[in-house]
Amino acid sequence: MAGRGRTGPTAAVAVLEDAGVAHVLHPYDHDPGAASFGAEAAAALGRDPGQVLKTLMVVHDRDWAVAVVPVSARLSLRAAAAALGWKRAALAEPRAAERRTGYVVGGISPLGQRTPAPLLLDDSALAWGTVLVSGGRRGLDVELAPADLLRLTGGRTAALQA
Repeated sequence: MAGRGRTGPTAAVAVLEDAGVAHVLHPYDHDPGAASFGAEAAAALGRDPGQVLKTLMVVHDRDWAVAVVPVSARLSLRAAAAALGWKRAALAEPRAAERRTGYVVGGISPLGQRTPAPLLLDDSALAWGTVLVSGGRRGLDVELAPADLLRLTGGRTAALQA
């Protein structure tokens, strides 16, 4: 699903199109030397770093989840674990996250993942009419309403910032 490539829509964009969800694509020139994918996207698109969100994969034993927080914030693993009912959580190893989602690090979208996982959206996202998340590849963000992101993923909100 996530392997549609650059010539057609990514799996994330296909999910939005198939569901008829209002969204805006925001392509930008990705700099391979950028220190932070999220900060790069916010700067390239001229958006507040609180409105641009990063997708982090978290794990506990064999359980996986998706944590979506502003690019300007740090994820509290303790808060994520508590919200998921886990004893603890850790960030997934990058290669494992790529295999599970079908996306490359820096382009992992909360939408259209190869193997879906429960999604937690930082509650600060609800302060925005729209938010930007990865569109499924580096150099592409999609803008949509937080409520649509939650509906499409079956996600829920939680206070996730450290």
